[in-house]
Amino acid sequence: MRDLQDRVQDAIDELVASGAETGLQVAVHRDGDLVVDAVAGLADTASGRAVASDTPIHAASTGKSLTSTVVHVLVERGALAYDTPIVELWPEFGANGKQAATVRHALTHTVGVPGLPRGTTPEDLFDWDAMCAAIAAAEPWWEPGTRTGYHAQTFGFVVGEIVRRATGTPISRVLRDEVAAPLGVADELFLAVPEAQLGRVARLEQPVPVDVDQLREAVPRLLEIVPPAVLSSAELCNRADYLTAEFPSCGTMSARAVARMFAAVVGEVDGVRLLSPDRAREVTTMAVDDVDQVFGNRARYALGYAMGRPVPDAPDPSTVIGWPGSGGSYAEADLATGATFALTRTRFSADFAAVTRVFEVIGKAFPGR
Repeated sequence: MRDLQDRVQDAIDELVASGAETGLQVAVHRDGDLVVDAVAGLADTASGRAVASDTPIHAASTGKSLTSTVVHVLVERGALAYDTPIVELWPEFGANGKQAATVRHALTHTVGVPGLPRGTTPEDLFDWDAMCAAIAAAEPWWEPGTRTGYHAQTFGFVVGEIVRRATGTPISRVLRDEVAAPLGVADELFLAVPEAQLGRVARLEQPVPVDVDQLREAVPRLLEIVPPAVLSSAELCNRADYLTAEFPSCGTMSARAVARMFAAVVGEVDGVRLLSPDRAREVTTMAVDDVDQVFGNRARYALGYAMGRPVPDAPDPSTVIGWPGSGGSYAEADLATGATFALTRTRFSADFAAVTRVFEVIGKAFPGR
């Protein structure tokens, strides 16, 4: 696979040289083996620090895949079950007609509480107990389990509090102990970055600022679930208090670490298998295929993972699980080829051109089987 490594390296070098990208990481595992580990560009343009394979990059909602994987590991060991009512772990969540909501509903964005309280500020996001209390008290937009709608930022609080109630431990620590450490990537896979690691994190750049009016016109309901002050942006995601906060709707990671995690979800990596084969089949099967109540698009989810790929001419969505981030990062497992993939980037924009370009290269190596 040396030729593939070289071709991917050439592709991302060209993207950086052209000015289309600032810093990139790409990793590919196949059947548990790391076959591509390529980096290009800068992690911090101000200092000139280069991107390295182990540089953590904030990848926004790609972090949801980390959060979901923690739940699957806990289900695997019997700490909870997908059909456990949330109120059994978190009684307050049953307010206003949410008593029947389950862990499964939380994972599939069908639990019915996609919106943060109006006027939420970044400082509010960092108050775990207050945010969980507000979401628990919220009136659901629909009866849990009957519809789906992207829980862009509430997902992490709901799933994270389920994990905290089940284990007595914050989800970021469970990720470290149960997922990252066994895989040897405890310094590259974070839901909350330890303060001692902040100096290693890449600095994001955003060439075009968020245009709230344009967003309101394009996606009217988006600002009903994510107040303007907490829309994802490079400015917000570079803040030390944001990176270190318990906010498991997003994550900070290297491409090779999250590709390795997906490889251990669907198979074995260096003797480590996070899930049994039966569990892996269960969590990678399509669980929801419906119209998203926030965005209006067709939404397809496995248990805690999106299905499909955010690129033109994508393969059958039922064979791909993963998660894109609003900054243009992406990670997946392709069940048809046995390959897992991740691309992380320091240029923050909802643009998957880099992902598309790299898939043009690796698709020729893994045409399906």
